[in-house]
Amino acid sequence: MFSTAARLLAVQSPVIPVVGALVRDHPGTISLGQGVVNYGPPSECAAAIQEFFNDPTNHIYKQVDGIAPLRELITKKLSKENGITIGEGNALVVTAGGNMAFLNALLAITDPGDEVILQTPYYFNHEMAITMVNCQPVLVPTDVRFQLQPEKIRQAITPKTRAVVTISPNNPTGAMYPGNDLRAVNEICREAGIFHIHDEAYEYFTHGDVEHFSPGSITGSSPHTISLFSLSKAYGFASWRIGYQVIPETLLDAVKKIQDTNIICPPVISQFAAAAALRVGRTYCDARTESIRAVRRLVHDELQMIGSLCEIPSADGAFYYFLKLKTDLPPMTLVERLIKEHGIAVIPGDAFGYREDCAVRISYGALTPETAVEGIRRFTKGVQTILQGE
Repeated sequence: MFSTAARLLAVQSPVIPVVGALVRDHPGTISLGQGVVNYGPPSECAAAIQEFFNDPTNHIYKQVDGIAPLRELITKKLSKENGITIGEGNALVVTAGGNMAFLNALLAITDPGDEVILQTPYYFNHEMAITMVNCQPVLVPTDVRFQLQPEKIRQAITPKTRAVVTISPNNPTGAMYPGNDLRAVNEICREAGIFHIHDEAYEYFTHGDVEHFSPGSITGSSPHTISLFSLSKAYGFASWRIGYQVIPETLLDAVKKIQDTNIICPPVISQFAAAAALRVGRTYCDARTESIRAVRRLVHDELQMIGSLCEIPSADGAFYYFLKLKTDLPPMTLVERLIKEHGIAVIPGDAFGYREDCAVRISYGALTPETAVEGIRRFTKGVQTILQGE
């Protein structure tokens, strides 16, 4: 009689806590698992928190879509850095993180039984959210370089399709989608009368000569484009839970209903801190992402040691490598052995909907150069030992 809702039984269990439990059970394990950075917010955020406490009215509910000072700063940032102008058929909503922004979008545009197209490998929380709202994720594979295949996306659209989801820089693959491909997907969505949901949580994490592109900057795209952003990665804000979304103006009333019911307003103390971070600006992030690029070079060079045992993609964005390994071992079996026998944790690729090969995701954003050297050597040695011993 007292059973879990049927819709939740179809939702996969979050893999990060599962791997995290294994890590805790094996002290000394270095984690290449969770996607976080190795730094925290700017020191200016501390003064903003004191400012928050100086005004007793800050302890009551605030605007459902975010406090005015933060919204003004985000509006300027979007115009300067993303080419997105707020007020031209779109609206800005501050959220409690990027995942809430995605769930807001799903609840606003879908009904039970609708379909949402994901690219595989996908970000598992996106797939989980789609299933949770009683919709059907429709999976379209990326190519061998983990790039979009616009024509396959077009072919996957049915009368039940409500949106196409893209992520660039990509989690879990580290792929960067060229602007022309994102334009093509955005146009496909416009022609089909569906939404293009684009996640830009890793917008500052680009490597080499590649450039980040925001589909929300395309002229005339406001009525069908939903853009998702987050401070979690760039500003070291993961636990503060502040993100934001740019949505068609026609969805604003619906999203306000959803957010008011779910959280009433994003945590105001975190919004004060976020405003302080944005006043410091992108220079804070750029100085720290450069150190992550140095770690990436260490990781890339060390991965060449196992080039005969796996495929190593270019991974020009975010802070991930998605490696396809030449083994018949189930991905979770490989992950468990790496933790138990070699003290190194990664995430199994099938958690991201990739089931063609044994694959794993490596995250290097949380590593310092010192831990990166030790961690990636443990990984390469572990892979060599396990795969060559089969």
